Amino acid sequence: MSENQMLEKPYLNEKEVSAITGRAISTLRNERFLRRGLPYLKIGGRSIRYRSQDVIAYMESRLIIFDEATSNE
Repeated sequence: MSENQMLEKPYLNEKEVSAITGRAISTLRNERFLRRGLPYLKIGGRSIRYRSQDVIAYMESRLIIFDEATSNE
């Protein structure tokens, strides 16, 4: 399944989020344990899901834009 197809789904599992963001599954798990990183939902006792819109917002919030004046130095 392509990343665009995955992002059309309302909820993603950790493998899909890992593929989209490039973050290791172990990193996602560690961040959940430390209560930081991407917001997630816990369904039942063990099933973890991430909302697609939260994954997109998280990625876009880390956008780095270079100022033209500083990039020419």
